[in-house]
Amino acid sequence: MENNSKSQSVINSTRNWVETIVVELNLCPFAKKELIKDRIRFVVSEANTNEGLLKDLDDEFELLQQNGSIETTILIHPNVLSDFYDYNEFLYDVNEVIVTRELEGVFQIASFHPNYQFGGTQPNDAENYTNRSPYPILHILREDSLETALGNYPDADLIPERNVKLLSELGITKMQAMLQACITDGNT
Repeated sequence: MENNSKSQSVINSTRNWVETIVVELNLCPFAKKELIKDRIRFVVSEANTNEGLLKDLDDEFELLQQNGSIETTILIHPNVLSDFYDYNEFLYDVNEVIVTRELEGVFQIASFHPNYQFGGTQPNDAENYTNRSPYPILHILREDSLETALGNYPDADLIPERNVKLLSELGITKMQAMLQACITDGNT
């Protein structure tokens, strides 16, 4: 993983997405606090293969275990798994890494992709934008932190329902425009 101008552009676009869609629309009520505290690690994987991405993911697990000041990692992988169905299948491999490394109950992955589609929805249903991002992402969450946040949030189980309702009200055209506006050209 490296930090060049293309990687910085990818990070800027992803940060814009977190700020303007995830936080401003309150899709994740826990994201704003960590963003403000600068406890979200944005990192770009330069991997071109699934195996390379799994290695980068494993490195991030290791880093998070060693560094408690990082609450969560957003592992962005623009060069691999651009097809959503391939990405979705890859999540089984990710789960295998979690099991093999004995990290069940320690970390979990939230999945985001530019073409994310929930089962039972149409590709242009606005609700898919709850998990659509500028680039494919593996978002590593600490399970203990997630459980604490959910336990302290009233009606946490209603968050997905609220998000679907909000995005459906905003509509597909608005959501497409908002996501597109997040993407920078590297000059930002």
